Amino acid sequence: MKAARSGTRGGLEKTKLAMIRKVSFLQRKDSSGEGRDDAGYLDVSVCELKHPPPQLGPMPEGLSSQQVVRRLILSSIVQSESSYLDSLKRILQEYQKPLLEPQNCILNPKKVRCIFYRLQEIHQCHSMFQIALASRVAEWDYSETIGDLFVASFSKSMVLEVYSDYINNFTNAMTLIKKACMSKPAFLDFLKKKQTSSPDRITLYGLMVKPIQRFPQFILLLQDMLKNTPKTHNDRLPLQLALTELETLAEKLNEQKRLADQEAEIQQLAHSVGDRNLSKLLNSEQRQLIQCELLTEIVYGDKGQVLKSKERKVFLLNDTLICANVNLKGPPDISSLVPVGPKYTVKWCAPLLQTQVVEVGQDSQQRRDSVITARRHSSTSSSIGKVFMGPPRLYQDLEELQHDLAVVQEVSLLVGTLHGTYQNLNTTVSQDWCLALQRLIRLKVEEIQNANKCRLRLSISGKPDKSGRPVSIIVVFNTPSPLSKISWVNRLHLAKIAHRQENTPGWECAEEDMKTRAPSSWPLLTCQLPVFSSKTHSLKLEAALHSPAQSSLLGFCIASTSLPQGYLWVAGGGSGFNHGQVEIFSLNRAAPRLVKTVPLRAPVLCLEYVKEPCPSTEGREAETAQSAAKIGNIICVGLQDGSIDVYSSVDTAVHCLSTLVNPDSCPILCLKHSLPFLFAGLANGKVAVYHRRAGERLWDVDSCQLVSVGSEPVCSLLTLEDAAWASCANRVTVIQGSSLHTQSFTAHSDAGCSVSHMIGSGGGVWMAFTQGSSIHLFHAETLEHLQEVNISTRTAHLAPGKTRWTCRVYVSSLLLCQGLLWVGTSHGIILTFPVPTLEGIPKITGKGMTSLNAHCGPVDLLVSTSSTLASNLLRRDSILNGSEEAANREAEGGKGNGVGDEKGQRLEQDSEAPPPREEKPKRLLLQYRLHSTCQLPGKLLSVQPEQGSHRLAPDSLVHSPEDGSIYEVSEDPDVWVRGRPVEWGKEGEVRRNKFTSTAVFSGGRGHRRIGQMSSPGPCSAATDNTLLVWQLPLTLSQ
Repeated sequence: MKAARSGTRGGLEKTKLAMIRKVSFLQRKDSSGEGRDDAGYLDVSVCELKHPPPQLGPMPEGLSSQQVVRRLILSSIVQSESSYLDSLKRILQEYQKPLLEPQNCILNPKKVRCIFYRLQEIHQCHSMFQIALASRVAEWDYSETIGDLFVASFSKSMVLEVYSDYINNFTNAMTLIKKACMSKPAFLDFLKKKQTSSPDRITLYGLMVKPIQRFPQFILLLQDMLKNTPKTHNDRLPLQLALTELETLAEKLNEQKRLADQEAEIQQLAHSVGDRNLSKLLNSEQRQLIQCELLTEIVYGDKGQVLKSKERKVFLLNDTLICANVNLKGPPDISSLVPVGPKYTVKWCAPLLQTQVVEVGQDSQQRRDSVITARRHSSTSSSIGKVFMGPPRLYQDLEELQHDLAVVQEVSLLVGTLHGTYQNLNTTVSQDWCLALQRLIRLKVEEIQNANKCRLRLSISGKPDKSGRPVSIIVVFNTPSPLSKISWVNRLHLAKIAHRQENTPGWECAEEDMKTRAPSSWPLLTCQLPVFSSKTHSLKLEAALHSPAQSSLLGFCIASTSLPQGYLWVAGGGSGFNHGQVEIFSLNRAAPRLVKTVPLRAPVLCLEYVKEPCPSTEGREAETAQSAAKIGNIICVGLQDGSIDVYSSVDTAVHCLSTLVNPDSCPILCLKHSLPFLFAGLANGKVAVYHRRAGERLWDVDSCQLVSVGSEPVCSLLTLEDAAWASCANRVTVIQGSSLHTQSFTAHSDAGCSVSHMIGSGGGVWMAFTQGSSIHLFHAETLEHLQEVNISTRTAHLAPGKTRWTCRVYVSSLLLCQGLLWVGTSHGIILTFPVPTLEGIPKITGKGMTSLNAHCGPVDLLVSTSSTLASNLLRRDSILNGSEEAANREAEGGKGNGVGDEKGQRLEQDSEAPPPREEKPKRLLLQYRLHSTCQLPGKLLSVQPEQGSHRLAPDSLVHSPEDGSIYEVSEDPDVWVRGRPVEWGKEGEVRRNKFTSTAVFSGGRGHRRIGQMSSPGPCSAATDNTLLVWQLPLTLSQ
């Protein structure tokens, strides 16, 4: 009523609804679950005498190994479900029922119903599932099917509804339990007695969290079942559909849990805020929580010593960064039973757009910009204008090494002017000193990078000083792991991009998604990239691909915010031209840049990147790695003159390895490869198949075989394992690569609708057609039609009302990337649909989104770029430090009298945890008092060429080149040139977790904003070939 009296439109509407329904606002049911009506769910009790629990009979004889494994997995499903039902029964019988008894006045019955809200319905759902499971288990030896049972049981809307309500209420239930424990000692004693009397001593929280974990457990079990199910088995498709349903359900429940946790964090923070403006911001509907985490704030002194460290909770909202102090106060006996939520005290908040991530060493840029940089909580003896680098000791050491190198270089020049010959005082030794110092400088730079891996340094804006100059405050946080820092840097970067004009808004989607999802979680338009020069702008965009390559020159933060590393090949051509062109763009920076242009003799129609085959043995692995280093990435270019140019690409160097031709000299319309074969779709309705010789990476030029699939051009190819799908007109032919046997089926009933695009994922294949506005999903194994989606209804209201847009929309490109099906249309509009990513069927499972950034013509291509961040970025320790310490230990053991206590070579180590007290930093000292280094491990480092295996006696006073190698700490001097790969299997943290960077490029004519008057006109940018670059958030996988 207060809102209605204030005259707001929303308040007036709420008042009208209240008067019509005759319900006051004070009596409305809230979202906490208290007093909610459970009508529609009957309390059905299952009698175990009539419905005994499922029990698998004895294993019959003569079963295959896969059948035995499937029985074992089924037994695991039965045991897991039985244990889950027992846990639900324990909650209802041992906790809810005693608390609701009239003689027990421990807790208000309304609060008890709110705590255990929807648990009864969840128990009923799984009781019904257990009855069906028992029936299926009883007849397992005859049917051996289980997938359809999961589909029938968990695809119902009731399951999603009750689980969503339970998850949404979970945080509120834990809050009620915590408050009841603190205010009612009898309730606390009740929980303690129940825990101690249980055989497994699981707390109430441990029992109530099991419904949240249930469906991920189901998914793991069904994945194992699917792996051991033959493709011809009747249970194959039902299992894939069951995986799809469970993955979709789990994703929705995870999103519900994320939103509930986000709302709880925001509300907890809002209660702690004293500032009215900040409290209003937190309670507004526009605010969204992107990320929050417990970090450790570190305060350094002038000399790099740790003055203070304190845990802070950092909140990243869509437009604000908030740092809060954490007060974890509460009785310890309560925290052991239920998680006790913290209380926050806001320390500071900063606008997102004025917050910068600053790595160690980047402070000089701020000095050039005349911005005063101060350290938070700095000591009183420091001046306000001093730039603090945290920890500054590392950069101070680096500056000292650079100074020493300059001095040694001058000494080397002076030594070169000597006329006499002196031991250890000649040009060779002095130049070895220079090389060693350069090496130490590189080590110090790497040490600084390692210090940055778990250290998040933020520059936030402070109040201007007395002269009015802006003041930037440096705040330093220690993150729990390098993965955490990468996530923070990436989320901050994308949150800023989301504020750009082209991304506000960037997508049109369902209203509930607009309210719940942060804009930075959607694909963000990062930049526009013009393709081809003004002289060749008439070339048509035909194809593009990503050639991955990791750059060791990228810094830690740059790798977290840049596009996927590697190079983007963009090809142009067309039927009306007599030449083609490939432009290569480097993606190793925040914005792509053109680095090479390759002219070709004929128009390019298609491109294909060939992945390196996985070796089966260690011997072949070394041979393949050596061959790959020489050849590099292999890229096949299909030309209109009927030839295929096979290129090797090492960085920007491009070399043509071979040229493949087909006997008919027909244009190459599409290319796809499998491990031993290269398939080429021709314009005369044939597919050319090229074979690869054993142990070779290239295909035999004389191995071409032609497979006829029709009379129309082969517009699209798709490889699934060893088979290739070739589309000709409205039919698709499946070619088995080993035998070249074919099987065809009709993909569309209209003969005029030719299959133009095919893309596969999991157990399904999506297809688009030249004359249709629908996309169709087929099963990859049975070729059964599973789903059809019409896209015209989602683009009709966005197309301008001009004559050239009145034609029917059709699909011009398709792409599957990170759980999204991208659809490019003839109107230049891009759509995305959510699809599952596991081994199930990639059905469209939710409402689509429409991009408000479009091309001025058809979307000619959609290509994804993806790369995993370099493994050494995710390690806490340096790759070199381990080998150097081992080398130093071995050297000290072999030459104990050669290196003294202060003359040995030591490397300063910057510990991740703050030291308890300030210690004298260890230095790496250059010493040359060894008579010889012949017993030291590693390659000799000298400016002189190697002289074979000739070595002088240890007691010889004649200088030898090996003396200089003592100054080299690394056993491999070329490691900084080539970089050393890290095997994922040998690094625990790296092997378990990895971050994947993904971007999507769309190609077409020009760029326009839908629904805005400021969109580019048709006479300027509308005729230029343009790539739109969409960046997606980093994804963490295992």
